[in-house]
Amino acid sequence: MNVVTVKTKEEMSATASKLIVDKLRQKPELVLGVATGGTPIGTYEEFVDRVKQEELDVSSMRTVNLDEYVGLPRDHEESYWHYIYTHLYKPLKLPVENAFVPDGLSRDLEAECNRYEEAIESLGGVDLQLLGVGRNGHIGFNEPGTPMDSRTHVVELTESTRQANARFFNDIEEVPTQAITVGISTIMKSRSILLLASGQEKCAAVEALLDGKVDIEWPVTILNGHPDVTLIVTEDAYCSDKEDDHA
Repeated sequence: MNVVTVKTKEEMSATASKLIVDKLRQKPELVLGVATGGTPIGTYEEFVDRVKQEELDVSSMRTVNLDEYVGLPRDHEESYWHYIYTHLYKPLKLPVENAFVPDGLSRDLEAECNRYEEAIESLGGVDLQLLGVGRNGHIGFNEPGTPMDSRTHVVELTESTRQANARFFNDIEEVPTQAITVGISTIMKSRSILLLASGQEKCAAVEALLDGKVDIEWPVTILNGHPDVTLIVTEDAYCSDKEDDHA
């Protein structure tokens, strides 16, 4: 694992965006796995700026969302389809057919999960998966205890997750109770993984990861078994007393 320690969240975003741009130069038809939430917003902003400044052609890039709420239409401002459209597709004027997002309105959610797995496979898999990590070590909506061999599946959102996401809604009652999320084994099939962690509240999750052991109660630790992971972590989230010898 390549561990890159930075001082600020802004530096984390700039470093991550450069890595994505480098991958895009190597492969213009890059399949990018995209995370949502607050952590990667700065990365998307930096990426958009770099693409515009360097006049890069991103028209062949495809994106694969990690997750989507069940019950929210695409045009809902808190849907994750709307999120990636707002932060990536709209500013870069990308063709929306290049955005792959689970259908949270599907009448058959199990079939939708299978369809989404097949869609990822039809793209040839994810080249670079961008991830954030929850304070309890969750990746995507894969909470502690999620089987490490899980594929795309429907999850019941925990009360703590709904509380954490309530800030994006008018009231916690508006926060969906379910979501579709890419499973842990599907994440592990990505050719490269870029994990972002910032803030003191992520300290325990980062420590668990850098301990080097795989623990089902800390889903992020599964990344210890992946051959190509880069962790970009701010100093306030990097609480381990170990040296950066995890590469």
